[in-house]
Amino acid sequence: MKELRKLAIALPALVLVASLIGVYLTQDAMTNLPFLSANGRTIGPRRNIDLVDQRPWQTIEALTPMAVSIEEKRFAREAQRLADHEIDQAFAQALRQATLDIHNLTGDALALQKKITTLQSVVKDDQGKVSTLTIAAKDSTNPAASDNLDVAKAQLQLDTDELNDASDDLARVSGDKRSQIQQELTTRQAAMKKFDEQNDATGPSALQSAKRYATLAGRISAWFDQRTRMDAIAQAQNQANADAASLSKDLAGVESKLNAPNAQNDGQNRAAQLAQLHTLSQIHSILADRIQSQQQLAVVYGRWHDQVQRQRGIVVHLVLQSIAVIAFLLLCSALLIAIVRKLLRRIKVDRRTLHTLDTIAILSIEIITGILVLLIIFGVPSQMPTILGLVTAGLTVVFQDFILAFFGWFVLMGKKGVRVGDWVEIDGVGGEVIEVGLFRTTLLETGNWTENGHPTGRRVTFINSFAIRGQYFNFSTSGQWLWDEIHLNIPSSSHTYQTIDNIHDAVRKETEESTRLAIAEWRRATGSPDLSHFSAEPSVDLRPAASGMDVTLRYITRANDRFNVRNRLYQTVIQLMQEKEDEPKTLDTGAKQA
Repeated sequence: MKELRKLAIALPALVLVASLIGVYLTQDAMTNLPFLSANGRTIGPRRNIDLVDQRPWQTIEALTPMAVSIEEKRFAREAQRLADHEIDQAFAQALRQATLDIHNLTGDALALQKKITTLQSVVKDDQGKVSTLTIAAKDSTNPAASDNLDVAKAQLQLDTDELNDASDDLARVSGDKRSQIQQELTTRQAAMKKFDEQNDATGPSALQSAKRYATLAGRISAWFDQRTRMDAIAQAQNQANADAASLSKDLAGVESKLNAPNAQNDGQNRAAQLAQLHTLSQIHSILADRIQSQQQLAVVYGRWHDQVQRQRGIVVHLVLQSIAVIAFLLLCSALLIAIVRKLLRRIKVDRRTLHTLDTIAILSIEIITGILVLLIIFGVPSQMPTILGLVTAGLTVVFQDFILAFFGWFVLMGKKGVRVGDWVEIDGVGGEVIEVGLFRTTLLETGNWTENGHPTGRRVTFINSFAIRGQYFNFSTSGQWLWDEIHLNIPSSSHTYQTIDNIHDAVRKETEESTRLAIAEWRRATGSPDLSHFSAEPSVDLRPAASGMDVTLRYITRANDRFNVRNRLYQTVIQLMQEKEDEPKTLDTGAKQA
């Protein structure tokens, strides 16, 4: 068993430590953009397979949904415009660079170029033939014309596919990437059209956006979200600066080519050299524009970062407001408790009632304060009826004994309940009440009422649910009256019945006052003056015995005075019995003297 307990503690502890280590090692996963470097400072190599680097647009596309205020969305919109322009210039540069990279065709590339020229001529002839047959099929009702048109279309499709395959082979052999770049550009234009249709630049202001978080938990969550957003924006800014630096190096390389002396090349004519210089000049202009776009993009990201930082200050202000309200509620609660206790001390009531009022007042204040604090922290639940129903059902099942004990405490505190010092009997255990708690009642056991009324020294505790589910007897609610009895054995003689009558009269006389008071209190307790079916008069039970007559006398008495009454009655009975025994002897002595 000890090993199982150790394992039950060690296993969750190991899982917790491992989870915390994993959370620490993967903390950057919640802040970094997936296509940027790990730390946001050193930009790593591109991991995509696109010929044109589209990371500036991917960055702003990932950051745009994070913008929550209208100010942030304006910065996001400006960043989108700059990133879009920069990517367009990147495609233009890539196409011009691909044109410069085309070399003189030789070998397989030259054969493919000749094949493409031939196929282009064939496709052109096929297209003309299809046009002619289309016109003829419209003017003719002969089915053969429609069949010829279908055959011509099929031949055109075959030749076109062959031409496309040859073009792809030529691009692969010669290194021409213009076709692939053009495909990427077409895909991007389609995505941009869809993005523009879905883009929404409206939203609340920074202050309105912060005030939407009405609870302390929401404001703290917003503070952490803003921190994550600031980290992502800072990474995007570093990316833009790094791209600008990289483009500056490319610009310097292009400038060196432009400023280099134009050496005579036998394999290249003057017109080709001029075309190459013109293309390099265009690339130089595009690179300068891209550098400026990246620099402006970094500035926009910096302003966006500053805006989020200002909004973070607003959220911090609201968090401090919520904390101040909670502190104010706790202070008011403490002051109100002190005032209530001071006022209760001025009320002239008994100590038990004062303790009860003090407990109820303080408990009510603390519960109300706790509810208000929870509302400030978490707010009002959106599904209040469902939540209350589930919580109530769960608490009722799990804490049913405590709930019954709590409500039983209110029953015991009522007019017909019990108080400290009362003599009660609960579940067959009798004793004096020494404590009535919120959930439990404690007795000092005194034994059975009819046999042993002395304290046993044992404390007996009952959960207060007995006040609702069970039953209890409070002997203090009607003057603590109870029936007591004494047992006698009267020897057989000529004066037996006279002795019994004398004893009965003595008991009636001894308990006359108690009988009258008990009847009066019972009438007040029942609220009815008619108690003809009740009797508090002493009663006598007679039973024949071998040694005479067994007599049982029952009478009413107060619980706290029962032993004194019993002792006095025993003294009276002994005295009466002694007088009856001495009376005949006295008469015989007188007769002899006479």
